[in-house]
Amino acid sequence: MASIRVVFPTEWDQRQLGRVAEAEGHTVQWGEPDDDACPWDFDVLGYVEEEVARGGFDGVFSSSDYPGATVAGAIATRLGLPGTPPERVIRCSHKYYSRVTQREAAPEATPRFWLVDPDAPPDDLVFPCFVKPVKGAFSVMSARIGSRRELDAFLRQPAAREFLSSYVDIFNRLVRGLTDLEVDGRAFVAEALLTGRQATVEGYVGPDGPALVGVVDSVRHPKTKSFVRFDYPSSLPRRLQEKAWDVSRRAVLALGLEHTMFNVEVMVDAEEERVSIVEINPRMCGQFADLYEKVDGVSGYAIALALAAGAPPPRRRREGGHAVASSVPLRIFEPSLVERAPSDDDLRRAEALFDGTLCWSECETGARLDDFHTCEDGKSARYGIVNLGAPSREALKTRLAEVKETLGFRMRPLRDGAPGG
Repeated sequence: MASIRVVFPTEWDQRQLGRVAEAEGHTVQWGEPDDDACPWDFDVLGYVEEEVARGGFDGVFSSSDYPGATVAGAIATRLGLPGTPPERVIRCSHKYYSRVTQREAAPEATPRFWLVDPDAPPDDLVFPCFVKPVKGAFSVMSARIGSRRELDAFLRQPAAREFLSSYVDIFNRLVRGLTDLEVDGRAFVAEALLTGRQATVEGYVGPDGPALVGVVDSVRHPKTKSFVRFDYPSSLPRRLQEKAWDVSRRAVLALGLEHTMFNVEVMVDAEEERVSIVEINPRMCGQFADLYEKVDGVSGYAIALALAAGAPPPRRRREGGHAVASSVPLRIFEPSLVERAPSDDDLRRAEALFDGTLCWSECETGARLDDFHTCEDGKSARYGIVNLGAPSREALKTRLAEVKETLGFRMRPLRDGAPGG
């Protein structure tokens, strides 16, 4: 039995990790603050020192992208516990430096890219391109840019300046305190546009090297490109899944990840037989953990806990109770008033409909969902999530409809400045 310290726990952790840890024979020590309660000016380096001084655990874990994964690596390295050194975690999650390594390890899967100083963009940019912060969250402050004029307007907007002065403050402290990298988080990266279907390759680097956990399809809205569903197992042809795993494996090994899960977002162009890396995240995806459990019979959290403890992760395939599973973000695509959000009882009734179903509500009755600009894709607002399994894709759609009806969300569009109550 190992005692695992969880730093910057996420909502996914809180719903699943304790149950999985108990089943796997581990105990969990919950750290503070939570992932979503970390202030922008948090003394992250001081926190690392406090956790090192505290000690009293056998492993450190975080599924938090920022700053959890780096902090976990820093604590583990200082205490001689299993984990990836923090400078490697930062290089992996820094979208510019990560691209540099990807270009060396998997050049055929790495698009052309440019470092963009917001005060002096490079002159050789090729438009159209996709521009995003070197350290971002979801798709916030990311956009397809069609011309130099669009780029200048994008970089001058107040939201961009605020993002680079506040959101990345913690990242900049980590870069300065734990690495010798010259470029911190106050920059963007521009990339050539990618084509194809998006998917996520999730795996881990354990005592015996890298291993694949699964490939999850990322289904997008045809117009807004918002994520509308994550499906496991992937429906991509096996040869393309194997190609996606190969480029992911090479890139992760070059980045030097150790004793950790990772997920690699890729674009797969079936016509061109081409796989391109979108980005690499040096952590597990908590949103997908129970999808593997439903289909394969082993949770992503069970794998992550084993790695944190320095033990061989459990390996099972297609031994779960469902043939397919999906994580479904519930979205609205126009500003709306929440006329009714589900109660706790509604949520529990919906989860009880089908084995293993998980439901989240991310809004309250009376709330206005109209701040699309700061949301994950800028074109929608997520108000809930449903994770569920089924014997087939058709059955999954039927089950999802029943779950949504039981939840009972009710929205009213806000038009022309209509009052929101």
